[in-house]
Amino acid sequence: MSSPAHSAVAPDTVAPVRDRVDACPGALQTHSAADGELARVRVPGGVLTADQLRVLAAAARDLGDGHLELTSRGNLQLRGLQAGTQALLGARLADAGLLPSDTHERARNSLASTRSGRDGEGHVDASRWVTLFDAGLRADPALAELPGRFLATFDDGRGDVSGLGGDVGLLALAPDRVALLVGGVDSGLRAGLDDAVLLALAAARAFLAERAAQGSTAWRVTELTDGPARVAARLDGPREPKVDVPAAPLVGPVGAATQVDGRTALIGVVPLGRLTADQAELMADRTAQVQLTPWRSVVVPDLAEDTVDDTAVDLFRTGMVFDEASPWLRVTTCAGRPGCARSLADVRADAVAAVATRTLPAGGARQHWVGCERRCGRPTGDVVDVVATPAGYRIEEG
Repeated sequence: MSSPAHSAVAPDTVAPVRDRVDACPGALQTHSAADGELARVRVPGGVLTADQLRVLAAAARDLGDGHLELTSRGNLQLRGLQAGTQALLGARLADAGLLPSDTHERARNSLASTRSGRDGEGHVDASRWVTLFDAGLRADPALAELPGRFLATFDDGRGDVSGLGGDVGLLALAPDRVALLVGGVDSGLRAGLDDAVLLALAAARAFLAERAAQGSTAWRVTELTDGPARVAARLDGPREPKVDVPAAPLVGPVGAATQVDGRTALIGVVPLGRLTADQAELMADRTAQVQLTPWRSVVVPDLAEDTVDDTAVDLFRTGMVFDEASPWLRVTTCAGRPGCARSLADVRADAVAAVATRTLPAGGARQHWVGCERRCGRPTGDVVDVVATPAGYRIEEG
């Protein structure tokens, strides 16, 4: 790795001006990258069945580069897809139940509290909200117009996903009282457990209505003028004094966790979010369902006591991380070379080398390595930017 220069310049946080329609990739509308086509598969709530995981692993191996990339929204990407394979990929995903709507597929971005309903934390089981919201979204033709970057968050009250900047969100304040979040802040609107999803769907429609009223092409609520306030003003319902939204944790849970039913969930971090097809198939052989998290980790739940150790060892041998002290909980990267033509470096290889040789910059602080000034994939919160330049890497500590 070239010697880095040091700077204290913070990245630009001004909302971008959207002068074009959102072209965020999907499973059918792929993105042409330097290493082939890129497809993004939406996984509401991050939940995949074992059979779906096997289908994705096979598609990555047969059609792509053999990897499934975990995104910060609990979705998956397939890279290096061969030209002309989009229809075949779409057919495979549809057969597996991963593409229930051609028209709404890019709008199905939602995050849910990790292990909700399994570990006894939180006030409600947020996974139920995900299912109902996704069904309601797909049933409304107007919501197909939501941009591919529009995000819904469903927090059972533990405060793990509400702070991740969702456009609409539900935060359980009690078992029977739910706050509606708009643009990542509390709107003051409240609903009961049975009406909460209807309110979240109404907020998504209100975003589209406000965007049209402003003559905007905004992709996110916060890109509208007074977006959170104006979207919330379009909604009816009881209001209460607003509460502070919990800040999202910088890293997610990792390791083994006991479930309320006595079984165990393993949470493993995938270095750089690059899950191999073999790893995916191994997990599919050990459990009926997994959950992808915003921290590029995977929850392998419902393990019987006599299978936990063997599963952990087998996954560890493939490179998954179960140690909360590992630097891989603090290091992320963009795609870099050869996948991105804009990149000035193979940032993934350089980051791997820095971890292996214990030469991470900034004392090993939470950091994001990028191949150019665009800083794609930058996580939220305090993070050091390691930016490739023609002369090496520049370190920017915010």
